[in-house]
Amino acid sequence: MNATENLFTYGTLQLTGVQLETFGRTLQGTPDLLVGYRLVQIEIQDQDFVAKSGTANHRNLQFTGDPNDSVQGIAFKVTKQELENSDAYEPTGYQRVLVQLKSGANAWIYLDQQPPKSTK
Repeated sequence: MNATENLFTYGTLQLTGVQLETFGRTLQGTPDLLVGYRLVQIEIQDQDFVAKSGTANHRNLQFTGDPNDSVQGIAFKVTKQELENSDAYEPTGYQRVLVQLKSGANAWIYLDQQPPKSTK
């Protein structure tokens, strides 16, 4: 059996159709919590991703460091090859980062590397 890693998802990677297209199978996962982050709405500029996902508006993780902030999601078991497939699925400008979930498990997440738009 291939070694697996955790991929924490909170959006489109939870959708069966996206999983089948990206991984060729339906993923098995466990609900978990990512503490110190919150969800923000962003507009994706990567037109290939917009076409695959069906919309330019997506939720994205933003690090706050505040223990009162958290994001609910699912930690899926994936192989290294499937992580690479996930890298290819995510839009341009996203970076995969290793974090620790509330359960204590380590998991990969994707962060938009564009600076947040100022709301001031």
